[in-house]
Amino acid sequence: MPKLIVSIDGVVIKEFQLTKDRTTLGRRPYNDIVIDNLAVSGEHGALQMTGGEVYLEDLNSTNGTYVNGKSIKKQLLQNHDTIEVGKYKIRFVTESTGASAPAPLAEAPADAAARPGASIKVLSGAAAGREVQLVKVVTTIGKPGVAVAAITRRPLGFVVAHVEGATAPTLNGIPVGGEPVTLKNGDLLELAGSRMQFMQA
Repeated sequence: MPKLIVSIDGVVIKEFQLTKDRTTLGRRPYNDIVIDNLAVSGEHGALQMTGGEVYLEDLNSTNGTYVNGKSIKKQLLQNHDTIEVGKYKIRFVTESTGASAPAPLAEAPADAAARPGASIKVLSGAAAGREVQLVKVVTTIGKPGVAVAAITRRPLGFVVAHVEGATAPTLNGIPVGGEPVTLKNGDLLELAGSRMQFMQA
């Protein structure tokens, strides 16, 4: 099943499986893939799945849609094509590529063992007392539509970035923007009315 991997500044913020014949992306909340960024049009583009093929169509967006650096109106997507929408890069992956699958799995355990474990402890709000282990590459926190941040595992540790919502999260009282900020043990995050503490072993 084909999927889209959405990233900004090298930080993966969401993955989206293409299951419908037509999938829309844009800034408005009714799109299948919502990218809350002013460089993205309300109805920016659409992905049309026909048989095993996926076509990307630009819906007359203001800033255009690019595939592998070239402006397109409608194009058949190939495995590992990079779609550019505003500052966002969206990688198109068809998961039928069996050849590349074993490699990441083989290196994952050693890689994971080399990195320290980390977690987020919720100090206040609805989920107070809960602890979330940061085992995935990207963990999103917050309330969709209100404020969402992404904590991403990097080779040298963890970073946090604001993903969506009018109110930016704060890290030790300082607002966090779209640029990833490195997290340190004991850092306090505040987001959508909840306080959380980043803990690293």
